[in-house]
Amino acid sequence: MSVLVEAKELKKYFETKSGTLHAVDGITCSIEEGKTLGVVGESGCGKSTLGRTVLHLLESTGGQLFFQGKDVTRLDRHGLRELRSKAQMIFQDPYSSLNPRMTVSQLIAEPLKIEGKLSKKEINEKVLELMDTVGLAERLYNTFPHELDGGRRQRIGVAKALAVNPQFIVCDEPVSALDVSIQAQILNLLKDLQEKRNLTYMFITHDLSVVKYISHDIMVMYLGQMVEKGPAKEIFQQTIHPYTKALFSALPQPSIHNRQERIILKGELSSPINPKPGCRFAKRCIYAQEACFVDTPELVEYSPNHMVACHRAREING
Repeated sequence: MSVLVEAKELKKYFETKSGTLHAVDGITCSIEEGKTLGVVGESGCGKSTLGRTVLHLLESTGGQLFFQGKDVTRLDRHGLRELRSKAQMIFQDPYSSLNPRMTVSQLIAEPLKIEGKLSKKEINEKVLELMDTVGLAERLYNTFPHELDGGRRQRIGVAKALAVNPQFIVCDEPVSALDVSIQAQILNLLKDLQEKRNLTYMFITHDLSVVKYISHDIMVMYLGQMVEKGPAKEIFQQTIHPYTKALFSALPQPSIHNRQERIILKGELSSPINPKPGCRFAKRCIYAQEACFVDTPELVEYSPNHMVACHRAREING
């Protein structure tokens, strides 16, 4: 399986009055064609910023980005247009991401008009085809977003992303604003589309149940850095990093006989503004030693394809 998207030491910093905010700080990861990389972590860890940086909605501060082996770190207008035809995004809020003055058909047709490859008749046919693909009834053709529920609005977002036949889609918490039953419908739609069109996803979420269902690989982020990454099944069977253990301990267990003890994190949250050397989780980690506050842990292979950034990973896990 070939690698479609790859980031090497990717960085995105923002200047603030207090200093430099390290939103994404040295992320190295790759996504194979036709697979889903789930990106998880608590709010403010840099998940969405990572997704936007990969798509050039935000320009990176440092590092490199590759698409199909081609360096796309810095793109001119032509290169960016070319990337847009291959990589798209589904946004979190299906209402605020849609123009309220445009109908369903106009919203889906917009990327096709910008691309400029189809006639008016062909665009209309493509819109109807896309509506059918994502489960939007033809009677909704001239409907406005405010007249629809959240699930149908998100289906418009999916149709817009599919319009230019992309290979890669960043899904930025696409189901977090929806009811649970509607979440399942959208997730199943995304999985079906992946199988039929060989799509590659970066799926950003804070919901561990969702990421377990849809992901092939999982990356855990904490304050802009990757702390653990590996195959989804292995990550859920054996969490290695202390932060991942705490995060996954909050996942509800369906069995009353297999109750997992909840790990409550205590201590001060490190600041992502001008961060000091050392592990950024050290102040909240019960296993932290002096070295954890001084030396930044490197990402090392704990087991095949299972990476972790922790000084005491083997000592803690045996």
